[in-house]
Amino acid sequence: MADSPRADPRLTTPSFLVLGFIDQLGEASPYDIKVAAASTVARFWSMPHAQVYAQCDRLVAAGLLSESRQAGGRNRRLLKLTPAGRAALQEWLTDSAVVPVEARERGVLKLWFGGRPEVHSPVQLEAHHSTLAEYEELAESVGELLSRGQREALEFGIRYERMMIDFWQWVEQRGEQDA
Repeated sequence: MADSPRADPRLTTPSFLVLGFIDQLGEASPYDIKVAAASTVARFWSMPHAQVYAQCDRLVAAGLLSESRQAGGRNRRLLKLTPAGRAALQEWLTDSAVVPVEARERGVLKLWFGGRPEVHSPVQLEAHHSTLAEYEELAESVGELLSRGQREALEFGIRYERMMIDFWQWVEQRGEQDA
């Protein structure tokens, strides 16, 4: 496959997630990307499995990834960054434009539509405490093995969980004051 783009793809964050993992892994199948995402970034950037495969197809068609088949075995598709793919990823990594965050917290949406705080607060608090403990354990066990950016992303997760705990404690306390 040629290394120059054959189309002008509209690259999205999921596109860059695929490019980034292939850059880190050197060569990867869509399944490898799915596994890497599930074990690392899924807590702050989820991506359905079907979207990983669709992004891989789009990026190959656009000339940002090259594709080969693994000899023997399952004949897996192996993807590598092309020079155009590497350039697109580097351009994205250096782009400091801010995109507003969309906080997709179902519990908060339920509050908005009349969900009972006394029902949701204890469940939310338990879940956020559990996730915070996982992140803090991860930071303690492998923190020194992470790159600076990976450690900072993990710190974001830790701070986010602390903020959510603070929020749900506030919701719970307001309920106690109203009783």
